[in-house]
Amino acid sequence: EKIFAGKVLRLHVCTMEGAEWLEEVPEDTTVEKLKERCLKHCVPGSLEDPKTVTHHKLIHATSEKVLTDTKTVLEENIQDRDVLLLIKKRAPPPLPKMTDVSAEEKRKQEQKAPDKDAILKATANLPSRNVDRTVAHHNMRDFQTELRKILVSLIEVAQKLLALNPDAVELFKKANAMLDEDEEDRVDEIALRQLTEMGFPEGRAVKALRLNHMSVTQAMEWLIEHADDPAVDAPLPGQTRSEAPAEAAASCAEAAAGTSSGAGGEEARDELTEIFKKIRRKREFRPDPRAVIALMEMGFDEKEVVDALRVNNNQQNAACEWLLGDRKPSPEDLDKGIDTNSPLFQAILENPVVQLGLTNPKTLLAFEDMLENPLNSTQWMNDPETGPVMLQISRIFQTLNRT
Repeated sequence: EKIFAGKVLRLHVCTMEGAEWLEEVPEDTTVEKLKERCLKHCVPGSLEDPKTVTHHKLIHATSEKVLTDTKTVLEENIQDRDVLLLIKKRAPPPLPKMTDVSAEEKRKQEQKAPDKDAILKATANLPSRNVDRTVAHHNMRDFQTELRKILVSLIEVAQKLLALNPDAVELFKKANAMLDEDEEDRVDEIALRQLTEMGFPEGRAVKALRLNHMSVTQAMEWLIEHADDPAVDAPLPGQTRSEAPAEAAASCAEAAAGTSSGAGGEEARDELTEIFKKIRRKREFRPDPRAVIALMEMGFDEKEVVDALRVNNNQQNAACEWLLGDRKPSPEDLDKGIDTNSPLFQAILENPVVQLGLTNPKTLLAFEDMLENPLNSTQWMNDPETGPVMLQISRIFQTLNRT
């Protein structure tokens, strides 16, 4: 038995009261047995109550680990001359009395916030001074939804007014020149210089900036991604202007030739409408490349992603909700105008600032641009010629929504 007996360990045991002694135990001794031997040593007669063992714990002083009763000294990796602490466990807090529970519940009820009915009852007689934020947010969302319909209908009105003008040809030439000039001004010279200094060709850098809304970082990423693309230097629709002026001149000549009679006037207006459609095609919607990639990575098809961004003004989160929801309004609904007999549209047309603005070809260009590229709305709101028109449209909408 002595030959095959386990190794005997000499352990130094301490208590919180300051008692210290050595315990010699085989390494196959369980922690529970060791605890019993320690209690016999320091608390005589304590084992008469079986709960005494469970109310104490042994802690390895070096690792600060609480030893498990069912494991052996060897399993707990205790070495010779290790120090163990014998500590009485803290007694669990007593359960609260029923009177204490009632008092606590009463205190919680007193601190509880009033519900909606209580608030309405308490404030029923107070005068209303502040506009409900929820209503204001709802009105803003309604305005963004209705603005596109308003612009579609106002574009039709502006085209008819310009077609009726005897100087329609000259006005169109001016509008087309503004369009070309605006395309040139769209390039941020500082951003362009930053890209060219990095070594990118100027023409390619211009294209990247236009595609990425003048963001240098996004344009640089686009240039790097498309460095090996054969079509990277292909011009954008707005950059190919050589054919448009010629087509415009021919159409304008036909329009001028037909202004002498009633039928000829109708034909001239139709021709001018076609001309403005060509202008509109120069302003094709450009989806945010980052939003397209992010939504396509979620598993959506590229076409439906572009539709979602077009419907939701290039806002990625709103486009995602549209894709996951009932997809209303549909892309086809974007070309529908507002009811021309509605009080809102009549009030807009009766406004003198709007009436004067509709005779300005730059206003028509602003409407067309905002229709296809909503991110450019801020640019036109700050423009001295088109800004007052947009401000009046917004004010009329808000005024009629409050009544």
